[in-house]
Amino acid sequence: MHFDLELILVVGVLLTGGIWLLDKLWLGVARGRAGAVGAAFNKTAESDVPEVVYEEPWYVEYAKSFFPVLLIVLVLRSFIAEPFRIPSGSMMPTLLVGDFILVNKFAYGVRLPVLNTKVIDNGEPKRGDVVVFRYPLRPSDDYIKRVIGLPGDKISYYNNMLYINGEPMPQQPVAIYQGVGRGQAMTGANVHEEKLADVTHQVLLDPNRRFNRRHEVVVPPGQFFVMGDNRDHSNDSRYWGFVPEDNLVGKAFLIWMNWDPKGGVFDSSRVGQKIK
Repeated sequence: MHFDLELILVVGVLLTGGIWLLDKLWLGVARGRAGAVGAAFNKTAESDVPEVVYEEPWYVEYAKSFFPVLLIVLVLRSFIAEPFRIPSGSMMPTLLVGDFILVNKFAYGVRLPVLNTKVIDNGEPKRGDVVVFRYPLRPSDDYIKRVIGLPGDKISYYNNMLYINGEPMPQQPVAIYQGVGRGQAMTGANVHEEKLADVTHQVLLDPNRRFNRRHEVVVPPGQFFVMGDNRDHSNDSRYWGFVPEDNLVGKAFLIWMNWDPKGGVFDSSRVGQKIK
């Protein structure tokens, strides 16, 4: 079952905010009037009956307590930065299983929560950006990959070499990969440094499993071609197509923790690393 936290936050803000507003405009006023009438009656009758205190109902107290908290979380998560956890190794060696990352939610435009309607257009993905997006074949799932092709680009990939508009993207072998935790299966893979426009990053090439067939496409308007840095172990645009602009969630920019309980790894050295 898909757990839509954003929808839950929106409903919570509307519900608690509505109760708070209703109490301020009507329920609270009615309590105040009842209290004033009771006080006047006691004074006139000089009664020894204790004065009745009209307290806030429990649901109003809870609404006033939770509304500002839910609102702050919703604003931060929807418009500023959202946390994600990396569940697979498709972006190794850049991102490891167990990395907790932050995603810039306004890098590619400000969108309304749940509706996903763009209200402010303040940027587009650049080649080399690491982006989170809703998987086109199942939008309830979030994927993370690197932007390779922009609208209008001709993308070719064969013999482990990437070509953009006929130009090969330079690669340089730098190391043999030593994996940790659940990434140990990639130990022995070749680490290459690849240059995409102004972005230099590392990719993994598995000598035992290579993408040998020739792949050539032209990126349609309003869409993007994405690939994982773990080139031979990534479910990406080579297999299911392009990412529509409307599916973009944001740009990944920071690792704030690394903890993989299944792999038994907590790597404090990754805390605070920028994603590039």
